[in-house]
Amino acid sequence: MIDRSIDDLPRWLIAIGPVLILGTVFATLYLTSPFGDLSGASEASTLEIVWMLTVIGAIAGIIPVAIGMLWFPFIRDLDPRYLHAFLALAAGVLAFIALEMTEDMIFDYGVNVESTALLGTTVDGAVLAATAAILGVGGTFVVMYLASEWRQRKMASTEKNGLEIAYLVALALGLHSIGEGLGIGVAYIQEDATMLMLLVLAFIMHNVMEGPTVVAAVARERETPPLRHFAMMGVIAGGPVILGGWIGSFAQSNLLAVLFFAIAIGAILQVLIEVGDLIRFDAEAVLTRTNAATFSFGFALMFLLEDVLTEILLEGWLIPV
Repeated sequence: MIDRSIDDLPRWLIAIGPVLILGTVFATLYLTSPFGDLSGASEASTLEIVWMLTVIGAIAGIIPVAIGMLWFPFIRDLDPRYLHAFLALAAGVLAFIALEMTEDMIFDYGVNVESTALLGTTVDGAVLAATAAILGVGGTFVVMYLASEWRQRKMASTEKNGLEIAYLVALALGLHSIGEGLGIGVAYIQEDATMLMLLVLAFIMHNVMEGPTVVAAVARERETPPLRHFAMMGVIAGGPVILGGWIGSFAQSNLLAVLFFAIAIGAILQVLIEVGDLIRFDAEAVLTRTNAATFSFGFALMFLLEDVLTEILLEGWLIPV
């Protein structure tokens, strides 16, 4: 069996292939409106829920990471400032999603958490929601931070080649992908079509940028790794979105929804710091005019998408009235 390399692909396919694939994914989402009618999600069988979330997770996680990896041959000659601009755009998208999820966590789910008896006393639902939110955001952030510190020490303490470092980066990204999946699973089981579509679109845009991030460590190596390594790193970085979706689908109560959203927010916050560190590694300053502009563009783009999707839903384009 011949072990083929990504460099064996035609140059024209490498250049326009990722754009065509990404366009196909977005067109498929638009034409099929797969998340428009979730009225039966809560009554679906476990197998049906697992299968649907597997498909959604693959669309939001594995596929976009693979698309981003297809630009690997060009990363070798890419000016770092342009790669930084793409990373800043992805950060803007995630920042909007974190704020959007925070708003939903507080106003849609947090205020609706019922009071419960605890050690003979009645605990107010808002207190429970606030506690779950703080523990979810703070705990996830700390775990992600410690994992990041461990990865950096591991990379600095041993002589590792670029491929080994790329696998470590993919592992770190995979941890936060679980948080992305949690948000998707919660939105799905809560039958929130607007939030689900926004999450999928946002994570597709972000995870496309994860592809170059994973393979950046091997971009300047003399020998290109076989395709099987790219496939494995793509699964490690994007596949956990599926796992997170399965876990998030168990959010049958508002309290669990708050907790899962909080975990996702904590993961996103740590990723924003990771993006800043990646940029700072190659550049003197993180906050440049170009990075600020692309960050703002990513944030504004998701803001516009929210308004458009909301209007479509209200007019009954996705959900029959």
